[in-house]
Amino acid sequence: MAAARTPQETAGLGEPEGLNGGSSRGSGSGRFGGSVRAVGRALRRPVTGMVRGIRRVTHAHGAGESGLGKLIELHAVNGAGDVMVTVALASTVFFSVPTDEARGRVALYLAITMAPFTVLAPVIGPLLDRLPHGRRAAMAAAMLARALLALIIAGAAASGSLELYPAALGVLVASKAYGVVRSAVVPRLLPPQFSLVKANSRVTLGGLLATGVAAPVGAGLHQLGPRWPLYGAFVIFVAGTFLSFSLPPKVDSAKGEDRALLSADEQHHHGPRRRPPRRPGLRTVGTAVTHALAANAALRCLSGFLIFFLAFLLREHPLAGQSAAVSLGMVGVAAGAGNALGTAVGAWLRSRAPEIIVVTVVAIVLGAAITAAVLFGAFLVTCLAAIAGFGQALGKLSLDALIQRDVPEAVRTSAFARSETLLQMAWVFGGAIGIVLPLNGVLGLSVGAAIVAAGWIPTVRGLLASARHNNTAHPKPT
Repeated sequence: MAAARTPQETAGLGEPEGLNGGSSRGSGSGRFGGSVRAVGRALRRPVTGMVRGIRRVTHAHGAGESGLGKLIELHAVNGAGDVMVTVALASTVFFSVPTDEARGRVALYLAITMAPFTVLAPVIGPLLDRLPHGRRAAMAAAMLARALLALIIAGAAASGSLELYPAALGVLVASKAYGVVRSAVVPRLLPPQFSLVKANSRVTLGGLLATGVAAPVGAGLHQLGPRWPLYGAFVIFVAGTFLSFSLPPKVDSAKGEDRALLSADEQHHHGPRRRPPRRPGLRTVGTAVTHALAANAALRCLSGFLIFFLAFLLREHPLAGQSAAVSLGMVGVAAGAGNALGTAVGAWLRSRAPEIIVVTVVAIVLGAAITAAVLFGAFLVTCLAAIAGFGQALGKLSLDALIQRDVPEAVRTSAFARSETLLQMAWVFGGAIGIVLPLNGVLGLSVGAAIVAAGWIPTVRGLLASARHNNTAHPKPT
């Protein structure tokens, strides 16, 4: 017979009920935790979905396997960080003071930053040519340098210190170093059946789209304070520092990059050398590159001119029915959309007849500038900004195709660096004209048309002759 149970033992029989009660409480907390996780997943899903969508686009058509997709993402980060710095500098140098004072401050900025930059920029390409095995480290260093300089600019902008100008110069130099290394990296990451022009177009388009997204974000951060866009730039550039090392290791390899010589120097391959062979350069490869460079310099000069001239003009005389900020925004969006369209068209055209493309786009820009000068109005000014952005992007891609075709591999990276330096100088020259010119719309756009004509007319004959010669030397297969 079973012994009589004590009260304690009887209470012990209630233990399962207590366990059930605890289970009920646990299940309640479990339901609460599950709800929190569900909410977290719901909040995270748009972000992860957007990241997956971006990754699908950047890694399409073999770009993921070759590593080009990683470079597209890195260049997008580069563009976003640069535009954050630009927003901060524009608010500090341009928007925070009256128009007359802003003219002086912008001129001082151009003189202090761009003058040394034009001296340093041609040195960057040849210097980085000597470091083919450290390209990922060089890109990471350029990102990290701009991250630190963004913090210095943030302190200088708040205190009004002159440290702002050398720090801005450092940002420009680091950005140029990144651009030179990127030009050398793209050929190492080409997917099968990809031309260099198509790859460059994708990389450039990724940077433009990121710039378009980051610009309003930077403007929103500026509402919190003038330092906040620079803090945003710091975070972006730090991310870019780590992303640089995610590129495939093959970008650090110099395999297959033997030094090339021109046909005029082939005699030095055989027999004794009485003197060292002349190092090939832009002047020794024919007229196509130099003529295309001159035409592109005219487009870049017009770009710098329009940026500064319209910035001051629309600040004092906004477009009909619009505020100054909205007027500047309309012109800026039009220029960005035109630039993106030119890049997309360049990817579609690839490297077909680059001389003809340069001649055509400069002629279109010249016609748009003349029309806007004669029939000055809000719509035509916006159209001119879009067409100028389109022509600048498409003309630059055609110039890159010519350099890729005509410049020896040994100096190709230096050629890209030097051509970009000349284009940067043309942009500064155009900006200087835009600063000093009276704020008269018809007069200003007439000067802009004259700038384009001065670069287009002398180059038409040489570019067309080069196109005919190239078609004769390399006829298309029937």
